[in-house]
Amino acid sequence: MSKKKQLPQITAIKQVAKSRLFAVEQVDLTFSNGESREYERIPGSSNGAVMVVPMLDANTMLLVREYCTGTHSYELGFPKGLIDAGEDAPTAANRELKEEIGYGADKLSFIHKLATAPAFFDAKMTIFLGENLYQEKLEGDEPEELEVVPWRLDDYQQLLQASDFNEARSIAALLLVKDHLRGTE
Repeated sequence: MSKKKQLPQITAIKQVAKSRLFAVEQVDLTFSNGESREYERIPGSSNGAVMVVPMLDANTMLLVREYCTGTHSYELGFPKGLIDAGEDAPTAANRELKEEIGYGADKLSFIHKLATAPAFFDAKMTIFLGENLYQEKLEGDEPEELEVVPWRLDDYQQLLQASDFNEARSIAALLLVKDHLRGTE
């Protein structure tokens, strides 16, 4: 068993850039061995984010195809979004389902909490499995209607090979949910 390492001491934090979407901070650190370094990080939303793998039935997942600015392409993934102020993660997960695919879930099961690029970004995402879906549509913040794509869980290998299914969080969610469902059989 390894001994827990002492965290570096933060000696200064200053904002070095800011946009409409995020800020960049410079963090000055002193490590326990006396070494000092400057790091940069993007502080995350204090509320975090959610992603849901919605199951229309025991073997049919619902994905969305949406435009992604970072890659300037349409990508396939699971419904996701930020947790709004005053919401808990399950409430946000159900809201995102209603906004993005037009369904809510009577049953949301916690699957896992992920960190996104923790070396640079303080962002956490809670993954849920959504079951017992019912139709309900809420107005979302998307600039265009998202394409809802049903996909058989049995065909997950083909999904992993799809050229537009690349997002690491969606891939992790798929494999975590597949393991979770295998454990409940």
